[in-house]
Amino acid sequence: MSNCIEIRGLSKTYKNNKQLIEALKPIDLDVAQGEIFGLLGPNGAGKTTMIKLMLGIIAPTSGSCHILGQDISSLQAKELIGYLPENHRFPLYLSGQQMLEFYGNLGGMSGKTLQTRIDEVLEFVNMTEWRKLKIQRYSKGMMQRIGLAQALLNRPKLLFLDEPTDGIDPVGRMEIRQILEVVKSEGTTIFVNSHLLSEVELITDRVAILRKGVVVKAGNTQELTQSHDIFVIHLAAGTPPSDLAGMTHFSANTQEIELIAGTPDALNAAIDALRKHNCLISAISPKKSTLEEIFIALMHEKQEHLTPA
Repeated sequence: MSNCIEIRGLSKTYKNNKQLIEALKPIDLDVAQGEIFGLLGPNGAGKTTMIKLMLGIIAPTSGSCHILGQDISSLQAKELIGYLPENHRFPLYLSGQQMLEFYGNLGGMSGKTLQTRIDEVLEFVNMTEWRKLKIQRYSKGMMQRIGLAQALLNRPKLLFLDEPTDGIDPVGRMEIRQILEVVKSEGTTIFVNSHLLSEVELITDRVAILRKGVVVKAGNTQELTQSHDIFVIHLAAGTPPSDLAGMTHFSANTQEIELIAGTPDALNAAIDALRKHNCLISAISPKKSTLEEIFIALMHEKQEHLTPA
């Protein structure tokens, strides 16, 4: 699979009076075509700087960023991008229809082509019914959906979303997740910046975690949250022996054993021991950590122990 985004040695240093501030240290990052990629990090980690660099809003101190082979500084690259900022400020006196016409015109669209596309995106985000309602009367969820419609007007190959579900109720978040899954299925790459880690975990294929301008963790979301040597064994009957090798915890209420097994042989030895002890095993699964637990652990880890991903 080819890459949609290729970043090499990208960095940004600001000058504040006589002091130099490294907002983003040189990083390398690839985002594959057609995936949903999440960028995570605490306030001040460099997320906003990175997105501004990727959008070509600010110039890098060093390095490069290419979108489908086009340098981000080029007009061709920008024509491939759709963007929904976190604190969008759509003109409240316009209706949803008028707002989309305005932004479509800014992007060089007009006439029947624009009107047809507006009809398509409004239907896609379930906003056709409210197209003539002034934006000042929109709910938060409606505001986000009309914002997505705006970001999709130009049929982007790459969609940047900054906190797309912030402040939205659970039903609204589910609706936006469903919209993003359809967008992904059509081949569009989606780059999400969010602090709602449970949401990111639900929708992303891969993530990168920034800390103090450095990518300290990156990879497949499922693989990052899955432990490779800790297992949860569910019992249908029986009680494990207290000296079971590798057992770190047993809950009599849930009938669950937590077990450390670094090799398949160690796991099978534990299973054999349980069977000999008349325990009936109903399921065995690798223990999963949430993305939030991984994130918090990384934020608490001492800086000198962290190595760039």
